Amino acid sequence: MALDPAVAQLLAAAPAPGDDASAAPAVLPDAATMRAAFAAGLRIPDDLEPVASVADHLVPGPDGDVRVRVYLPEADGPVPAFVWIHGGGWTIGSIEENEVSSRAVCNAARVAVVAVDYRLAPEDPFPAAPRDCYAVLEWLAGHGASIGVDGTRVAVGGESAGGNLSTVISMMARDRGGPSVAAQVLICPVFGHPDDGYGSYADFAEGFGMTAGVMRWFFEQYATGPADLDDPYLLPLRSGDLTGLPPALVMTAEYDVLRDEGEAYARRLAEAGVPTELDRYEGQIHGFFGLHTSLPASPRSHARVADYLRTVFA
Repeated sequence: MALDPAVAQLLAAAPAPGDDASAAPAVLPDAATMRAAFAAGLRIPDDLEPVASVADHLVPGPDGDVRVRVYLPEADGPVPAFVWIHGGGWTIGSIEENEVSSRAVCNAARVAVVAVDYRLAPEDPFPAAPRDCYAVLEWLAGHGASIGVDGTRVAVGGESAGGNLSTVISMMARDRGGPSVAAQVLICPVFGHPDDGYGSYADFAEGFGMTAGVMRWFFEQYATGPADLDDPYLLPLRSGDLTGLPPALVMTAEYDVLRDEGEAYARRLAEAGVPTELDRYEGQIHGFFGLHTSLPASPRSHARVADYLRTVFA
């Protein structure tokens, strides 16, 4: 399908520094500069959808407290939780970037959205991020009632690196006999490496927002060495066993370097007997769900996730 006209208009506008290789220097800046540029380009609408409450909490983590932001819907008692993990290549971004999508899913699915502010690389490389996210999952199982959450009904999800971390903590829960995860929502997820040979990396290397060069830079920040890239807890496509994982909704964007690896992972999940739904968003680019919320596809994707979660928790 052709590029969505709204996406084409978005790409024609001046991109945020570091967000598109056509606007980035040949050598990308350090993480602090990338974070500052990303934060400066972030636009949060003034008319955010209201929810019953929004509150930040500190959850004990493996190396200090982990901040979470909890969005609660109108409800008479504890509600299921959707642990939301933001994107940003494990290096940039924060829970602030997904205010629109978090509120939309909270209300439409009648779930608590628990957004995780995990540690970022390169200051805290792999495996700091999955350890933080898994600590939140464990905390909800034991203490969810203290924030209005039913800790026995928890799904996980995220966009880009957040999709990666969502399936990683699902693997950790399976492998460690940890908390039950009802489902995983994996949006434009990172499951392979730029050198794995997927066609979408060549087809959409530049000019569509997220670039192959930026993705390679993210890996340089996150992995401490070549051995990390063989670890399924960093790259889930390296796993030889995907059985026993939670049901999954995988959402990809047609014009995204990560498209093919996300769809390959969905196929492998299905082959392993995991109930899996795969949606490709035609004409869309990376970040259509939680970052580029002005796109017409964005609210449609929020409704899709909410519908999926309602079914999971019915």
